[in-house]
Amino acid sequence: MAKQFDIQQHVTDSIIEAIEAGTPPWRQPWTGSKAAAGFPLRSSGEPYRGINTLMLWLIAGKEGYASPYWFTFKQAKAAGGMVRRGEKSASVVYYNTIEREDEATGEEVKIPYMRGYRVFNADQIDGLPEEFYRPAVVESRDLGTSADPILDAFFAETGAQIETTEKAEAFYHPARDVIHMPPVSTFHDAGGYYATLAHETIHWTGHETRLDRLTKGRNRQAYAHEELVAEIGACMACIILGLTPDFGQSGAYVEGWLEALKGDKRFIFTAASAAQKAVDYITAHQIQQSAAA
Repeated sequence: MAKQFDIQQHVTDSIIEAIEAGTPPWRQPWTGSKAAAGFPLRSSGEPYRGINTLMLWLIAGKEGYASPYWFTFKQAKAAGGMVRRGEKSASVVYYNTIEREDEATGEEVKIPYMRGYRVFNADQIDGLPEEFYRPAVVESRDLGTSADPILDAFFAETGAQIETTEKAEAFYHPARDVIHMPPVSTFHDAGGYYATLAHETIHWTGHETRLDRLTKGRNRQAYAHEELVAEIGACMACIILGLTPDFGQSGAYVEGWLEALKGDKRFIFTAASAAQKAVDYITAHQIQQSAAA
């Protein structure tokens, strides 16, 4: 009997391999030598979310794909293309629920499930319309070392309390519910400042009055999980803002990430999901603030 494919284990093993090689997928799009940064897109143009974003970043960075678009074999054929012979597919995850009758109560209950399926990047496919071969467009801004009023407004509209002192530390203080940042002038560039602020703002979303993520444990694994959530979430936020984050400070957490990943194959899934919820919270809050203005 053939061994059943374990999509969770496959994804976790891929992430571990990338971290051990020094190239986590959320870092890869900003190396400057790989494909342009941007969210991976379905053939319809809809962005992938959560763990699928990380996995497709990993493949795109490793293979140097410039296109953000991904197709199933059938979708490629329907669009007039053909996957080149010998090309290897990437694994992504489909989430859904099924309804079943609870034997004890007789009520219909929804049971979540996941399954893996295969996709190919547009760069692996011949004959697609020209627009699918264009690199992801990421707006850039020459920030220098000065504050950027547009980015300042973005973070101000989240509702987070941000205090600035001469103290050379960036952190979120859960008890006070305050983000502390050093002056922007002390950073090498403004991009690094806002990438750091994005990281701390993701932590801020975990407060008990918001997404209530920080009260779920204080052991080493919980700490590693929260830091991974903040790193992934900050990366996603930076893409939205057109920033190029500096992941140099992530090294201090890598050992904890690896230990937690190897101990629980679901770890990266829950971290990616929590990061997506945090980014959704920030952007939804922006929409609410704009509507109320």
